[in-house]
Amino acid sequence: MGDEPGRQLNLSAGLLALSVLADSGVEHYRGSFQNRAMYIPLISAAGTLAASLFGVLDSRSAGHRGRDVMYGISAATGLAGLAFHAYNIAKRPGGFSWLNLFYAAPIGAPAALVLAGLLGRGAESARALSKPGAEASSADKGRLIAAITALGLLGATAEAGLLHFRGAFQNPAMVLPVTLPPVAGALIGSAAVVPRRAPRRLTRWWLKLTAVLGFAGVGFHAYGISRAMGGWKNWSQNLLNGPPLPAPPSFTGLALAGLAALGLIERSKDG
Repeated sequence: MGDEPGRQLNLSAGLLALSVLADSGVEHYRGSFQNRAMYIPLISAAGTLAASLFGVLDSRSAGHRGRDVMYGISAATGLAGLAFHAYNIAKRPGGFSWLNLFYAAPIGAPAALVLAGLLGRGAESARALSKPGAEASSADKGRLIAAITALGLLGATAEAGLLHFRGAFQNPAMVLPVTLPPVAGALIGSAAVVPRRAPRRLTRWWLKLTAVLGFAGVGFHAYGISRAMGGWKNWSQNLLNGPPLPAPPSFTGLALAGLAALGLIERSKDG
């Protein structure tokens, strides 16, 4: 279908929004919603998820104004969240120390909402690029989304690396989210800056591997929760203590965005 990359980007934004909704819901509940502003990202993520589901089901080759506005709100909310989290860390004794980066509000978490908004807006603008004569615009849009995806994968890797370092990489599988996604980020990043006519089979394959890793990470985190005292019988406490179940699917969402970007780039003969 002509709008397939657009709908794939809607799906990517939806997965990121779902990850934020679940993860920030747990984290902010653990913080007892002491600041009323802690409800805002939940509302924004829920709206973004609803807009994304609407986009996935919408087969029209045209953007939707309402979805576009919702995605813009999502990106703005994420930027505000980054500032709030940075302030939360800076005001603690020791400021930006390792201890505070480990246990204070996760500094990079709101970035997922920014990415959901940016990729969602990309989805809406990509829908009209299936028209004849839009090949050049399609390649430009694909390169922009590829660059955003590359930055997102590197940022998500840094966040995972910080938390897995806190966990001392006790399970050898904890190395995977800090090794596979950066390669995917480098590969899709190269697609953003290096024109190439041949299909990027390695990039596509590695992005698919990264997408699988995101879902597999949920299983690994579920296993980590089962090893805590009381296991799943004590779920109400162990879910709060982690490892966070909703975090790994963000890799899946970004990988899908990278695949959509490749689809847009390869529409152009000189992509």
